[in-house]
Amino acid sequence: MARIGFIGVGNMGGPMAANLIKAGHTVTAFDLSATAVDAAVSAGCSRADSAAACAKGQDIVITMLPAGPHVRAVYGAKGEQGSVIDSVDPGTLLIDCSTIDVASARTVAGNAEACGLEMVEAPVTGGVPGAVAGTLTMIVGGPAAAFEKAKPYLEIVGGKVVHCGEAGAGQAVKICNNMMLAINMIGVAEGMSLIRGLGIDPSVLAEVSTAGSGNSWALTNYNPEPGLTEGAPANNGYKPGFAGAMMAKDLGLAVGAGVETGVPLALGSAAAQMFQLYCAGGMAGDDMSGIIRMLKSK
Repeated sequence: MARIGFIGVGNMGGPMAANLIKAGHTVTAFDLSATAVDAAVSAGCSRADSAAACAKGQDIVITMLPAGPHVRAVYGAKGEQGSVIDSVDPGTLLIDCSTIDVASARTVAGNAEACGLEMVEAPVTGGVPGAVAGTLTMIVGGPAAAFEKAKPYLEIVGGKVVHCGEAGAGQAVKICNNMMLAINMIGVAEGMSLIRGLGIDPSVLAEVSTAGSGNSWALTNYNPEPGLTEGAPANNGYKPGFAGAMMAKDLGLAVGAGVETGVPLALGSAAAQMFQLYCAGGMAGDDMSGIIRMLKSK
């Protein structure tokens, strides 16, 4: 069994760490939130007082952090005291499960490689329910050899593990996936709002569309209309789940990538603007499916 340091044990990282514990691995947890660490300890993790302490002496270090600047700061580079890269033992495998910009992913991977360390990025999709159930899709970028070493551990927290290519490829696929999810979610929310405005029960639309051409993951598994999908955040006051602020961040990454590559993203840009409004309206910490509240009739 492996010794694993897990940095970032919040809504997603906490359940992932718990599943590694259930599989028999030894997990040490660190997070800036004491509450998150307390929950991880309750699930069987040991407690670390810093990211460096969490990384030292481990076979594997896994991170689940909010954005590129956090990932760059935590991993650091050789000689940066207190950084993960400077603290780990030779041979430690590094796995970053954060969703960040491609440039940051490649920078961190390059810093690790310069120190002789193997690293993969493995952003995830599936939300908190998938993290709890161990059914996340792991979207992996990095060298093939490092991927093969990481795969057995990724399979514990994910139901599907896909190697997308070299460093940065996983992040590229993830931001495209989340852009499509955002567009789909807004479409479902608009459909549910319109059908209600037309005086028809939204459950009728859900029944028809889930068996027809209007079906999507957002409709079937994450319906924003309360009472239509068991376990959806809509049934729990839109508690995340996948917070609106995180979706807005991911859409910003996608739109930025579109500008860099010259690919027009009309719907992606519109979705980004809607989620920016959603967050500005005080709902940044609510689940992204709560965007339906911006559309419902007064």
